[in-house]
Amino acid sequence: MCKNSEMKNVRFGLLVLLLLIIGCKSKETKGTIQDEKKTIASFLKQTNVINKTLAPKPIVASKIFKNGLEIKWFEHGKGQKVDSGEVVLINYQVFLQDGTLVDGNELLKKPALPYLVGFGMQTKGWDLALVNLVVGDFVEVLIPSKLARGEKGIKGLIPANADNVLRIKVLKKIAPSRVIEGTKVWLLEENKNEKLKANERSSIEFHYMVGTPSNPLYDYSYKRNEPFKMKFTDHGVVKGLKDALINAKKSDKLWVVVPSANAYGNKGLLDLVKPNEKVFYDIFVMDVSTL
Repeated sequence: MCKNSEMKNVRFGLLVLLLLIIGCKSKETKGTIQDEKKTIASFLKQTNVINKTLAPKPIVASKIFKNGLEIKWFEHGKGQKVDSGEVVLINYQVFLQDGTLVDGNELLKKPALPYLVGFGMQTKGWDLALVNLVVGDFVEVLIPSKLARGEKGIKGLIPANADNVLRIKVLKKIAPSRVIEGTKVWLLEENKNEKLKANERSSIEFHYMVGTPSNPLYDYSYKRNEPFKMKFTDHGVVKGLKDALINAKKSDKLWVVVPSANAYGNKGLLDLVKPNEKVFYDIFVMDVSTL
């Protein structure tokens, strides 16, 4: 288990760079199919919003919060409210206050990117802002340094104690690919050429990043350069994680949110997972084999 602060500072970059969004959803044999044909990849194909800039417009409303966060609305959306634990498709840019662009999906040549709200994939200011938005909102958010990269910044990119300006448009919500006893699974990539699917009699190897709302990225297998290996018959593995990996194939990439009841329950896990807290896994399947 790890609490590496440097890695936390760049965790979103790692997650984004892993999003080589290809493929579509396979047929599942376990769990409730939420949207059989639409994966995150298909949402991206439908998104015709490649903007070189998210040009600001006249401000129609604004709100300042006690923590210093400020949201300015350029457009009011008419969609559903964004809640923690949901995946939304976003078009975004991050600037320093001098106008320097330091992040954005256009820099990665992506028309938009998925974002899981409430699990610290970016700085605290992102999640605090997003839960005050609805689908269709186009806003600019002033994120004070204490809710951004703070005293550490990011060397060569974001200075210490720098306020950030997030310009973001919430394009749509993305339903989980499937839900099993409350565990939500989003299929980000599928290896359509692979036929072998994991089942209760399989062993599986995968790289992972794992975190909670209160403790983002508390462990990740990449630091050890060795994937986690398990059999579905193994004891001591989070039940919701096992459920999510049924039908997974080699080279599949998944986002998984496990409810506390199928994770660590009301006991939590040491000082890593609080009691009754959900757990998020970012998973890349390295191999599946039949026992």
